[in-house]
Amino acid sequence: MASSIYVALSAQSTMERRLATIATNLSNMSTPGFRAEEVKFETLLSKMGRNSVAFANDGEVFTSLKSGPVTYTGNTLDVAVRGAAWLGLDTPAGRVLTRDGRLQINENGELKTLDGFAVVDPGGRPILLDPNGGTVSIGMDGAITQAGQPVGSIGVFEMSPNAKLVRYSNSGVIPDLPPNPVIDFTNQGVRQGYIEGSNVDPIMEMTKLIMVQRAFESAAMAVQAGEDLTQQAITSLGPA
Repeated sequence: MASSIYVALSAQSTMERRLATIATNLSNMSTPGFRAEEVKFETLLSKMGRNSVAFANDGEVFTSLKSGPVTYTGNTLDVAVRGAAWLGLDTPAGRVLTRDGRLQINENGELKTLDGFAVVDPGGRPILLDPNGGTVSIGMDGAITQAGQPVGSIGVFEMSPNAKLVRYSNSGVIPDLPPNPVIDFTNQGVRQGYIEGSNVDPIMEMTKLIMVQRAFESAAMAVQAGEDLTQQAITSLGPA
């Protein structure tokens, strides 16, 4: 009977972790470039007497890399990343990758995100433009021209498929393996005048939320039932 209580408690622990990721996803469903969090659960086996008991672990949180919807804005400093590529940013935490392509030029001519992080070129250097230099054009490969003259290039990077990600701010991620500049722009690159939205599916997340809440309640009832059975056994088998 005790093992059934522990199994139910482990289920509640995993579902609490899942609820936290769903809440994060729903709060960022309108954040440009946001990548949803998912949880991968595995079963742990433990020997309790002569029988094996299956517990659920706390779950491994990972970032969903599927693309979000792309919207046309017409803003020359908006870029949507194509394919599996990312933009590179210079931040206090080092190199950060993002899919949020809402850019701006500050008074010093630095190309930055709306959060104030410098956008870097393929070599990892900040990009400087002329605030009064005229219209900015950005090619599919990130090449920047201003008033018809080449002035720099936005770095477009790709990550190793084995890289593990740590979230930075809302839409940024930090891989544990160094990213590489994209060389082949056939299926990857940027689109000027567009932004990419969050890849969160709000209807699916709400469905998951309802399912997890119901499962959590069922696990709580199982815990209570196990405690009741234990109490009944103590009462029945105890001294008269």
